[in-house]
Amino acid sequence: MKIFKHAFSISLLLLAVYSCSKDDELIDINTIAAPTNVSAAVTVTQDNTGLVTITPLGEGVTNFKIAFGDNSEPSDIVQPGKSVTHIYEEGTYNATITANGLNGLSTTATQEIIVSFKAPQNLMVTIVNDGTISKTVKVSANADFALSYNVDFGDGSDPVMSNINDTTTYTYQDAGTYTIVVTAFSAAIETASYTEEFEVTEILQPLQAAPAQPNRAPEDVISIYSDRYENIAGSDYYPNWGQSTTFNQLAINGNNMIQYGNLNYQGIQFGATANASQMEFLHIDVWTADDNLALDIFPISIATGEKFVQKIPVAGQWNSYNIPLSDFTSQGLSLEDLHQFKFVGTPAGGTVFLDNIYFYRAASTPFNLAGTWKMEEAAGSLGVGPSVGDISWFNCDAACVAARACYFDDLYIFGSDGSFNNDLGSESWIEPWQGGGDACGAPVPPYDGSNPAIYTVDQANGTFTLNGTGAYIGLAKANNQGELPNVGVPNSITYNFSAIDPNTISVYVEAGTGVFWQYRLVRTSAPVSPLAGIWKMSETAGSLGVGPTVGDISWFNCDAGCIATRACYFDDTYVFGSDGSFTNNLGTESWIEGWQGGGDACGTPVAPYDGNATATYSYDAAAGSLTLNGKGAYLGIPKANNLGELPNVAVPDAITYNVTMVDANNMDVYIESGAGVFWQFKLERL
Repeated sequence: MKIFKHAFSISLLLLAVYSCSKDDELIDINTIAAPTNVSAAVTVTQDNTGLVTITPLGEGVTNFKIAFGDNSEPSDIVQPGKSVTHIYEEGTYNATITANGLNGLSTTATQEIIVSFKAPQNLMVTIVNDGTISKTVKVSANADFALSYNVDFGDGSDPVMSNINDTTTYTYQDAGTYTIVVTAFSAAIETASYTEEFEVTEILQPLQAAPAQPNRAPEDVISIYSDRYENIAGSDYYPNWGQSTTFNQLAINGNNMIQYGNLNYQGIQFGATANASQMEFLHIDVWTADDNLALDIFPISIATGEKFVQKIPVAGQWNSYNIPLSDFTSQGLSLEDLHQFKFVGTPAGGTVFLDNIYFYRAASTPFNLAGTWKMEEAAGSLGVGPSVGDISWFNCDAACVAARACYFDDLYIFGSDGSFNNDLGSESWIEPWQGGGDACGAPVPPYDGSNPAIYTVDQANGTFTLNGTGAYIGLAKANNQGELPNVGVPNSITYNFSAIDPNTISVYVEAGTGVFWQYRLVRTSAPVSPLAGIWKMSETAGSLGVGPTVGDISWFNCDAGCIATRACYFDDTYVFGSDGSFTNNLGTESWIEGWQGGGDACGTPVAPYDGNATATYSYDAAAGSLTLNGKGAYLGIPKANNLGELPNVAVPDAITYNVTMVDANNMDVYIESGAGVFWQFKLERL
């Protein structure tokens, strides 16, 4: 036990000696100085973003805190050797760097930070007159470091701001020379500017020909001045009536027009007296550069003198007028002996351009859309503009046509039965709103031709309507409400159309106010006959009858009781094949007359009028005639033919009927079976 006690005492002594030795090596933190040499390394990016990198520096520092000097929140704790970034506006700032030491002492230093952005450099400005819109200029600007620019057009209006590289378009009230100032802006306070004295010009004559005129039968038009129709020979477009008006003729793309300058009044002397009493409208195209010019249009009759209608054309564009002749006859004008026109401009001294001056009426023979159509592969067949005939906003030129070959082979199929189909093949032109990239691609529903559709035609108003979601002409996006995707997908679209010739049509749709998408289509295959389909006698009183003239069925008129009795006859069908074939389908019974061996009652059909004939048909829409070729083929009743009535004449090999298409699904038919004997039938399509 004694040995242990002495050993323990020695251990305590050694521990005490060792502890005193360690105390002598400790640092007194109260003697540590605050951080010294506090500053910051500052770099500013040269991209006009204001991004600044701050690296705090100092000796005896455990961490830093930075106040940026722009009233923003200070930084988080920054460890020695690390950096922070901050975005400044252009200007001079005093950033405060606080360096914290080990003992809680800190040192604060101020660092001046100068943020200077680069002003726009190498400003390039282009100012040009718009080649298509009068008193309108286009300005474009680009510059290094610039973000935007504004244009002071020098006419007292507010400057117009645009993004750099964009084009600014502006229309002046008056032509003349203006001081145009373009100022470019970057993130810098300093700007760059450009000044030019620029002459704004006025377009004083049309740059495009008047709108193309539709195909019209010679009997439906009396033309005074037009390259589209045959004019009255010998007409004088500048007779010497003592007027101050000047006269000139211009041609644009081979299309002639009249120019009357310094207009007070001017006349046209017809080469021969015109009887327009069977016409319905006066058409005239007018162009003027003069705002608020009123044009009085006077047809002049030998018997009743002159009457006028006033029009105020919109300046700078073609104005197409279709003036009802009733506007003149209601004033007492006779249309039977027209021999002159007179034009009066108010105020005097203006200039007008005139084209396509003619009288016309609705087509005697309706235009038949049936057939397969496609866009014409020619420059200008696809375009859009602010009015019909103007495609200045977008005009698909020759290069565009070549690039869109997948679009120009799309087919628009109008069936003779009223059906309609878009046949796009495997590719068409797909626009971004459809998920495409303005390039050829697979058709996108519903505009892929997969939905059934029908069409109707309004000949009087020159329109056709496609009924069926996804059915369209030209461009899928353009419809009567506007443009997709800004409007809902329509289930029908109505287009305006006019025939340029029997196999070329001009079509347009106003897709929103003042936005006219315009197309020119050509027929690629012979039209299917409008008769193609299945027809039957209309089950209405008067649909079957005979009389001494067309429209008179006083000798025999099948009334409601007759129709009920002859039910076996009124279910007979007449089948016009799209291949030109014709069949009478009488079923097991039809109305059998005495000359056939029947008893004027229902009975078994009798050859050759039993539906077994091999027959064809040909339809001449212009002449309004239909010929059935094949013994035993007939319409209405078998006994009536061109030679007379059976059995008093031989059974014919062919019969020709007169046909009037009431609409696509109804037709009136008659045949003169002997002098002054007119059998008349009304048929309807099933």
